[in-house]
Amino acid sequence: MLAPSSAPTPEQGWRTTGATGSPQNLRKFNSQDFRDLRASCLSQGLLFEDATFPAHISSIGPTLLPEEKLRQIQWKRPTELQRNPYLIMDGVSRFDIMQGEIGDCWMLAALGSLTLRKQFLENVLPKDQGFQEDYAGIFHFRFWQYGEWVDVVIDDRLPFLNGRYLSVHPRTSNEFWPSLLEKAYAKLQGSYQNLNGGYLSDALVDLTGGVQVQFSLKNPPPDLEEILRAADTSRCLMGCSTSGQSSRNIELRNGIVQGHAYTVTGAVKIPYKKGWKHIIRIWNPWGHGEWKGPWSDNSPHWDRVEPNYREALLRNKDDGEFWMSCKDFQEQFSWLYICNNTPTFLDFGDEQGSAAWSLTSYTNLWSPGLPSRRSRYSQGAASTNPQYFFKVLDHNPKTCNVAISLMQKHAVQDAKNLRIGFFITTENSRVLKQTFLQTRDVTSYLILSPGTYAVVPAAAEDQEFQFLLRIFIKNQDYHENSSSLTSPGLPMDVPRENQGSSYKALFLRHAKQGSTIDASQLQQLLNEVILQDEMTSLGGRFSFDSCRGVLALMDLNSNGRLTLQEFGSLWRSLAKYREIFFKEDRNRSGFLDVAELENAIRAAGLATDTQLLRLLTLRYGDGAGRVGFSDFVCCMLRLDTMSHAFQNLAEGGSQISMTAMEWLTLVMYT
Repeated sequence: MLAPSSAPTPEQGWRTTGATGSPQNLRKFNSQDFRDLRASCLSQGLLFEDATFPAHISSIGPTLLPEEKLRQIQWKRPTELQRNPYLIMDGVSRFDIMQGEIGDCWMLAALGSLTLRKQFLENVLPKDQGFQEDYAGIFHFRFWQYGEWVDVVIDDRLPFLNGRYLSVHPRTSNEFWPSLLEKAYAKLQGSYQNLNGGYLSDALVDLTGGVQVQFSLKNPPPDLEEILRAADTSRCLMGCSTSGQSSRNIELRNGIVQGHAYTVTGAVKIPYKKGWKHIIRIWNPWGHGEWKGPWSDNSPHWDRVEPNYREALLRNKDDGEFWMSCKDFQEQFSWLYICNNTPTFLDFGDEQGSAAWSLTSYTNLWSPGLPSRRSRYSQGAASTNPQYFFKVLDHNPKTCNVAISLMQKHAVQDAKNLRIGFFITTENSRVLKQTFLQTRDVTSYLILSPGTYAVVPAAAEDQEFQFLLRIFIKNQDYHENSSSLTSPGLPMDVPRENQGSSYKALFLRHAKQGSTIDASQLQQLLNEVILQDEMTSLGGRFSFDSCRGVLALMDLNSNGRLTLQEFGSLWRSLAKYREIFFKEDRNRSGFLDVAELENAIRAAGLATDTQLLRLLTLRYGDGAGRVGFSDFVCCMLRLDTMSHAFQNLAEGGSQISMTAMEWLTLVMYT
C-alpha cells in the first residue's frame, strides 16, 4: 500500500510508458545489479552469496516442511554436484524439467509452455551467464511483475533434503537452468513455500507480461477447437488443470492426475478414417505419468493415421507428454488457460485475418471512499471515480475486439487477493458489464460496436488497493488519414471535460506553451506517447540522433524546429507506420525480420529489392537483422521522403538512374 503522501489520487493516475521496467530498462529486484555483483565477486575471487535470499530456512518458508525436516535441509552449488555443470545443454526444452517435492506444478506447467515460445523465453532466461566463463556463483532471470520486467539475481546454492532435490530437478544431471530459474521465481514470490500451490494463469502472465483467458471445460465455448488452433497458430502459451485438491495428487487409472496442472503443447487437426480428427497434445511437469486412453502413445488409433502424420506427431516415450481427443480433453480436465502478449487467441473466425491489437496501461490507487460499487453507481458516480476512456473504431460482430485486464498489486508477497473488478460503461454512463472475482487478475473480453467507452475499477471490500489496468483494442486496418497514433485514440483517466487526446494538445504540452518543438522535446514526446505499450517498446527508445533525423525530414522551414502543422503531418505518418508495423509483426515479437520489413515497405506503397533490404537491415537492424519500431519509423520516414523527392525530380524532366548503394547512401547519410 502506498503512503498517502506518495500515492496519486484516483482521479490522477498515470500511463505506463514502457521505459522503466521494459526489457531494455529492467527494474532491479532488491536493487541488485547482476553485472556489478558478478564483477565484484570475480575481482575478489569469491562465489556470490545472496544476503536477500540466503541459504536458510527463511528462504524455504516456515510451514513447507515439518520443523525436523527443515533443519535437515542442505544447500549445494552445481559445482559441488557435478564436475562439469552447464546452465543449458542442447537448447531449452520442456523435457528438461522434472517436478520436485514442492507443489509448484502450476509454475512448471507455465514454464514448460514457455520453452516452446522462444520470443518470450529470451526475455526470461538471459544468455550472458553460465558455468564455463566468468562463473562466480551468481545468476539472474527476468519476470514480469505488475507491469514491469524485473531482473532477479540469485546465488546458485540449491536446497536438498536427504540427498534429493527439494525443488525441480533436471532430467540431465549436469543441466541446471530449471532449478536456478525456479529459485529466482521463489525469490520473487518470497520463498519456496509460496510456490507450493498457485494459479497457472498467474505464472503464464509472470513469464510473458501478457494477457490471459480462462475457459471452463465443464461449460466450454462451442468453438473450443477453433480457439485452440488459433492459440497454437499464433504461438500462445497454453496450460490446463484438473479438479481436486493440489495437496493430494491422486493418479487415476487412466493416468490423469487430480488437482494437477499440465502444459498444452499442441493442437492439430489430422485426417482420420474418412474424416478429420482434432487432437490435443499435453505434457505433465512431473516428467512422467501419461494418459492411457484413446490417442495415447500405445493407442491403436494411431494405426489408422497416415504414416507421415504419425511419424511427425507421435513420440512414444515415458516423458509425460501424450495426445488425446478434444472430447476426452473436455471430460478429463476442468480449465484451459491461454496467454499471449496480445489477445491473438481471440482472432479465430476473423475472415479478415490477423489484426493488430493496441495496448494502453495505467497504474493507480483505488480508494473505498468513492462510490464505485454497483449499488452506489448512480448519477454523478462516473464523474467522481477514476475512469479510463477508450475508443473503438472497428467492429466485427463475430469476434471480440476489446480485452480489459485489471490486476491488483500486492503490498506484501503473500497477501490475500481482494475481490476486485470493474464496470464497463457507455459514454452516457450506462453500465454494459460488470465483472468481479477474488483473483489477482480479472480479465474480460467483449464485442463492442464503434464508440467511446469507460472502464471503472473497483473492489467489493472497503479496502484500498493499487492496481494495473490494461486495455487491449483490436484494429482491423490501418488508415492513411488516421490522426491518432493508437488507432483507438489516446485513452484518458480524467473527467471528460479535461480530456485532450488530440495531437494538438500533446504538441502544446511538450512545446511548453511555445509555437514549435526542437529535437529534444520531440524525443521526449515520442518516448512518452509512442512507446506507451510493450509491443512498440521492445525494440528500444527513440534516440536523440534519430529524433534530429526525423526533425530534419519534417522541418520544412529548415530552422531545426517543428511547427504544429509539421508535427501534424508527422503524427499522421506515425499512425500509419504503427499500424503497418503491428500488422506485419506476425509473431508479436516487437521486431520485424527481413521478410516482414519487405512486406511493411510494400504495404506503405514503396518499392524495394533484395539488395536494398539487406542494406536497410544493416543500417536500421540489430545484430540479428531485426528492426524495432523506433528504427522502423526512422527508416520509413526517410524512404518515403526520398521516394517523393525522386518522383518530383522525374516529373520535372530529370533523368534518374541510381543503384541500390547510391540510394542507400542518400537514405543513410542525408
